[in-house]
Amino acid sequence: MKLVRDFIPKIIEESGKTCCWHKVNNYAEHMQSLKLKIIEETNEFIENPCLEEAADMLEVLKAFFDINDFDFNVVDNTASEKAKERGGFTEGIILEKVIHEHR
Repeated sequence: MKLVRDFIPKIIEESGKTCCWHKVNNYAEHMQSLKLKIIEETNEFIENPCLEEAADMLEVLKAFFDINDFDFNVVDNTASEKAKERGGFTEGIILEKVIHEHR
């Protein structure tokens, strides 16, 4: 069992096959299914970085936002503001340690 895109059961049935499926029962099951799906999609993107895999990751993120009542545009704007203030993750900066000086 795994979370699939909403139209997959219909697509399978239109191809002449039969499938068994159910909707998540509650928020906790939906969150757990999305956690597993984002790991799956991220691993697929790492193995094959392409637009299709990037789109799959984005769609899972959108589902996380939706079930938590976050507007995608607000999340995107918040990310832009954070990037302006703290940067993004594109340069590959690895923090090794922070040295606390005693004064």
